[in-house]
Amino acid sequence: MSGALLVAGTTSDAGKSVVTAGICRWLARRGVKVAPFKAQNMSLNSYVTRDGAEIGRAQAMQAAAARVEPSALMNPVLLKPGGDRTSQVVLLGRAVGEMSARGYFGRTDGEGRTDGAHTGDETHAGDGRRALLETVTDCLATLRATHDAVICEGAGSPAEINLRRTDIVNMGLARAARVPVVVVGDIDRGGVFASFFGTTALLAAEDQELVAGYLVNKFRGDVSLLRPGLDTLERLTGRPTLGVLPYAHGLGIDEEDGLRLSLRGTVRESASGAPYGADVLRVAVLPVPLMSNFTDVDALAAEPGVAVRFTDRPEELADADLVVLPGTRGTVRALAWLRERGLAAAVCARAAEGRPVLGVCGGYQLLGERIEDDVESRAGVVPGLGLLPVRVRFAAAKTLARPVGTALGERVEGYEIHHGVAEVLGGEPFLADAEGRPADGCRSGAVWGTHWHGSLESDGFRRAFLRRVAADAGRAFVPAPDTEFAALREEQLERLGDLIEEHADTDALLRLIERGAPPGLPFVPPGVP
Repeated sequence: MSGALLVAGTTSDAGKSVVTAGICRWLARRGVKVAPFKAQNMSLNSYVTRDGAEIGRAQAMQAAAARVEPSALMNPVLLKPGGDRTSQVVLLGRAVGEMSARGYFGRTDGEGRTDGAHTGDETHAGDGRRALLETVTDCLATLRATHDAVICEGAGSPAEINLRRTDIVNMGLARAARVPVVVVGDIDRGGVFASFFGTTALLAAEDQELVAGYLVNKFRGDVSLLRPGLDTLERLTGRPTLGVLPYAHGLGIDEEDGLRLSLRGTVRESASGAPYGADVLRVAVLPVPLMSNFTDVDALAAEPGVAVRFTDRPEELADADLVVLPGTRGTVRALAWLRERGLAAAVCARAAEGRPVLGVCGGYQLLGERIEDDVESRAGVVPGLGLLPVRVRFAAAKTLARPVGTALGERVEGYEIHHGVAEVLGGEPFLADAEGRPADGCRSGAVWGTHWHGSLESDGFRRAFLRRVAADAGRAFVPAPDTEFAALREEQLERLGDLIEEHADTDALLRLIERGAPPGLPFVPPGVP
């Protein structure tokens, strides 16, 4: 077997990431050496590979589904938003600078042609995009040379016609590498048939030649009721629907964007299990601006009896046993946000009462005495919340690491992604590195802080930490002794593989991966130039 497939979507959040992961797991179970790939990802949820490269966390999850080690080849371009119009560009796992959206995508004239004649980062935008396309196709070619199959994930919609001339992740990639495309649509939102048809009809004829079929995602009910619509769609487009995936509750899969989650006010859609002890533990997470790696709290939500919610209201912190300040790509902006909403005062009042607070990465920096930032916000010296004896200075170089150590007598693994360098001036050590020396973090009373993402996924440490939180909060909460976060994640990946194996036309998917799009697929007018 040798080939590739691109999973595109009618919209963002149509299910591209989970379908890609599901196909990877289904193939891996068949003994196929498979790798995930996303040419360009825009996300604040990132991960550090073992060789110190930064990639999208969704691609790390997909690599786990494929049972392979994640690498920068799987996500050569990562855009990390720093505001409404700018993003940090991470190329092959390393940050190479900030760029405006207009500069990155290139300014266009009235006919959609890229104009590289403007000043600043817009200059030579067309040349830069061509170079990026060469980079991503080279990465894809390397993966294809070392794997039996590569399952690519698109971004947004392939029918974003304003960006088609500069596209390197959807049809631009498919055309350059001759990869067949399956389009996923979220029927739970409604309008899925119009979305499938419209997506196809807005593609150029050359792009349409690679669109080989559709996948319906998140269907609830009797599939037979869908059949007339699927048959009509095939008559209109000449393309079959290759599966109807049912709505699956409680899939705790890493997402790319924290906005929808924070507005929903819950962690994924999984309910907290019954407590192992006599009491529950309530965790409130503050959805700070540019929230990053909010997946840190997933391990808490996996514990029976731990209820996790996101809230931006000071009054809702009153009954919380633990308040978590997660990572952020805008530490100074997050500080202002906390103060504007009265959340800073509420967190400080908790600390004064000896009630637990945890800060992770950017959240840890917020808890310090002061922040000196001439890199991220260029705001200079800004006072922090003053809850930890820590001073933070932002460095131009980004720290990327996979540390291992101990905390509360337990082994801890994590990963670091930050520009801020912390100078700890007092308090008590929180973490120790592999040699037993104090690591990046500290504790003062019931306030804890660390730069280590993912530390709560270490089962022994998580239980020890929750026991301390329960004691400080006065709760009769006891962590379950047998919760294994890695096993729960593996169970979720198996469920994704089951969705593909049981509800998709796997024979058709195999043919596409091995042979490419079938010849003679009809053109759906009007198309675009």
